[in-house]
This record gives sequence, C-alpha cells and structure tokens, in this order.
Amino acid sequence: MRLRLNAILGGLLLAVVLLMAGLSAVWTPYNPLGVNLRARLAAPSALHWLGTDEVGRDVLSRLMAGAGTSCLVAALTVLVAVLLGSVIGLIAGFARGWTDRALMLINDTLLAFPGILLALGLMAVIGASKWGIVAALGLAYAPTVARIVRGSVMSIREREFIEASRAIGNSEFYTLWRHVLPSTASPVIVLATGMFGWAILAESALSFLGLGVPPPAPTWGNMLSAARPYMESATWLSLCPGFCIAVTLLGINLMGDALRDRLDPRGEQR
Repeated sequence: MRLRLNAILGGLLLAVVLLMAGLSAVWTPYNPLGVNLRARLAAPSALHWLGTDEVGRDVLSRLMAGAGTSCLVAALTVLVAVLLGSVIGLIAGFARGWTDRALMLINDTLLAFPGILLALGLMAVIGASKWGIVAALGLAYAPTVARIVRGSVMSIREREFIEASRAIGNSEFYTLWRHVLPSTASPVIVLATGMFGWAILAESALSFLGLGVPPPAPTWGNMLSAARPYMESATWLSLCPGFCIAVTLLGINLMGDALRDRLDPRGEQR
C-alpha cells in the first residue's frame, strides 16, 4: 500500500513538473524574457497569475522555462554520471588487480570532496554555462555511480552464469556486456532517480550563487537569487521558485522510495 501511494503521488508530482517543462518548449503565457517596466512587481492577478518580477517579466512563464532548463540539465547530468561511472565501475570490478586499485584510488580521491564543492571548483575553471554545469555535476556524481557499480560487479562476477559464459567460449567483453552489465541495472536505476533530484538542487544552488546558467535565461536558482531584495515587498518572487524546487524534490524522493522498494527483494519482504 505504501509502495503504491509513493509511486502514485511521486509520479503525479513529477508528471506536473515534466509537463510544465515540455510545454515551455512550445508555449508560455508570455515571453519569459520579455520586459515590461509598466507591469514591474505586479502582484498575482488574472492577467499575471503569479505576478511579475522586478523588470515586469511574467513569473509563471519564467517558472515554466526554468523547469525546462532544470530538467534538461538534470537529465544530461545523470546521463553523463551514469555512463562514466558505469564504465569505471565495470572495468574496476571485473578486471580487479592493479587496474581496480588504480581506478578506485582516483575514484575515492574524488569521493572525498562533497559533490557540490567539487562542482564549484570545476565551474570556476569551465565557466558559467548550461553545458558547464552538466560537465561539472556529471564528473562530480560519477564516482558515486562507479562505487555502486563496482560493488555490484564484484558480487556478480563469480556466479555460476558468469562461469558458464566463460566456459562456452564467450569473450570477457561479451560476458561483461551481455551478463554483468544488466545485473547492475537495479541499483543504478534507484541511484539515478535520486541523482536527478541532487542535480536539480545543485543546479539551483549554482545558479543562485551566479555560477549556473547566466541571466537573463530563467532558472529556478537565478530567480531565487534575483528575488532576494524583494522578499518582503514581493514575496511571490521567492515563494514560487522555492515551491517548484520543493515539489520536484518531493516527487523524486517518493518515486525513488517506490523504485527502491520495488527493485529490492529484501525491502519487499520486509
């Protein structure tokens, strides 16, 4: 029952966010970049449902466009982290020996740094841009994926079906690709779901600090940053993007819990 409720509620919240992100690619109520100084700091009304910002831009339109940017950055970040981390984890866990030790030495060194701190350092070198965030966060989260995949591979590589694949003459690469990699899918899927939320939160934090997508392109993080001087006079400017971030993270966490319970046999038995 708990699994079903988590899946339904998390799916609904994520569906709303993804629908808003997808819709923003083809339609928004107003131009997210359109300036209208006559409507500056207008309160929510029938004309502007969530009000306008300090230069008269429609907040709802910017939230929709920001959802598209945040979801795109998060999805690409997860893709980069999963691909890079899976390759490292597969090689380290299957090869073992000095290859495993060398890769895990580098991996553990990166894991010693908090992900957001490592991303901040990389962004200072790469520069503030959408693709810079993807590269920085992808590299920052890849070591976590590598560690999870390596642990799964080391528990799988000695099983009977792996020995059978070798016995019938399959190459090590074929065995790794055909039999070992699919067996690591469950923990990676659960981790990737949570990582999607981490990436959205980290992108918002970097944008808030001025190291994310540069203005005037809207993101939830830079909308929060721009709203700081108006927290008392125009509270909707900070409440709206903050609410979007909170709802998105809640949906991802609920969906992640449901996937973990579904894919973990021990959790299902409990």
